[in-house]
Amino acid sequence: MNVEIICPLYNAEKYLKNLDSSLKKQKNVNISKISYILTESKDNTKNILDSITKEYSVVQPEEFSHSLTRETVALKSNSDIIVFITQDIEIRTEDWLEKLILPIISRESEASFSRQLTKYDNIEKYIREKNYPNNSYIISKNDIEKMGLRAFFFSDASSAIRTDIFKKLNGYDGKRLPTNEDQYIAYKLLMNNYKIKYCSDSVVYHSHKFSLKELYKRYYATGVFYKQENYIDKFGTTKTGGSLALYILKRAIQDKNWKVLIRFLPDMGVRFIGMKMGKCNGRK
Repeated sequence: MNVEIICPLYNAEKYLKNLDSSLKKQKNVNISKISYILTESKDNTKNILDSITKEYSVVQPEEFSHSLTRETVALKSNSDIIVFITQDIEIRTEDWLEKLILPIISRESEASFSRQLTKYDNIEKYIREKNYPNNSYIISKNDIEKMGLRAFFFSDASSAIRTDIFKKLNGYDGKRLPTNEDQYIAYKLLMNNYKIKYCSDSVVYHSHKFSLKELYKRYYATGVFYKQENYIDKFGTTKTGGSLALYILKRAIQDKNWKVLIRFLPDMGVRFIGMKMGKCNGRK
């Protein structure tokens, strides 16, 4: 089965060369196309991209949408499998892609996503531990009642989906989602009796150091998403967030990670307030 990799780019000069090189080093996979989508940037991204390929699409900043920008390219794909990635992942092995798409090839599932690790010893470290365990699993519609919102956890920082299924489901339905487009498609997959596999052996590094202001903006956007798609919110965002916060606190205490413990309350507070404000102010 052949694969098309779809990757939006914005101010990506510090990532692009290494990312492209790591994609081209993947073994035992037929990559038919790497589709970069360039949003007009303020750095040297375009010049670097021009040195790599002349075949890429361009969107203006005001036209970019996490859902619609990806969807536009994906719906035109002639590949068997679509792989979505983000510009800031770090791929350290040559079998990341092979292990990501294997469940789709073997018909275990119609979609899959990778394990994410971080290189920083911050709150994100414990979030990654909780969200990306070292054991693989498959999720189906039958798991929703038990797992609640957790069933729809799916990250397009590194994910794969059968192209025919993506098209059959009409992708993101032409919506300009502010964020959580991956959760949106996961909901549609499970509700239509398709399966998703979490592949713990397909590993990427995805590392951030967000300021409190940046966290607020991210969680505000997430709140807007749940306001717009309130049928997903009914599965329990507050319960899921509370469970994650308790896990972070427990693990930071175990590790005597004072940096995380000092940051814990303002960090969790900003996430909670951002989410609530987004839900209050977002449009349905």
